[in-house]
Amino acid sequence: MRTLIATAFVSLDGVVEAPGGEPGYRNAGWTFKDIEFDPAAYEIKGREQQESAAMLMGRVSYEVFAPVWPGMTEEFAGYNAMPKYVVSTTLAEGDLVTDWGEITVLRSLDDVAALKETDGGPIIVHGSATLNRALADAGLIDRYHLLVFPVLLGAGKRLFSDADKDKQLLKVVESETYSNGIQKLVYDVIH
Repeated sequence: MRTLIATAFVSLDGVVEAPGGEPGYRNAGWTFKDIEFDPAAYEIKGREQQESAAMLMGRVSYEVFAPVWPGMTEEFAGYNAMPKYVVSTTLAEGDLVTDWGEITVLRSLDDVAALKETDGGPIIVHGSATLNRALADAGLIDRYHLLVFPVLLGAGKRLFSDADKDKQLLKVVESETYSNGIQKLVYDVIH
């Protein structure tokens, strides 16, 4: 079974919306504003590219990444080369870009569960707040790679849902705090 890893930049109060500066959110770009850059805090991002075998995302994140990432050959060479899966009930095959390698549209969480049963290495989920919440609620996420920023954002898309469900235990497998206050937290989900 393949490991499904959710990776996120997250505020202390759980917001994952627009960390890179995407338009339409009042605090867009919060990961780069007012927080001193420490390259050590981002080591995990390079490791994710090396260790992942496929990338999974929701339609909205796909529509943000697809026009940009294929041209970022140095920053995202690993991601650009690996197979990509988009979970969407509305995206048509004809809507897919042709310069970003193998892209497959999955229509349901059952399709994601079936993908996890295939041979291959870890699958990493980028962005995709709505998809991450649905995957977690369905018990499909196996690991979290979180960079928690020392900021409170209030409103915004959250990493975790507020569904009334049974508790989910996590095991810390890696943690570190950096000079700028960012914390790296890697959790395995106890199934």
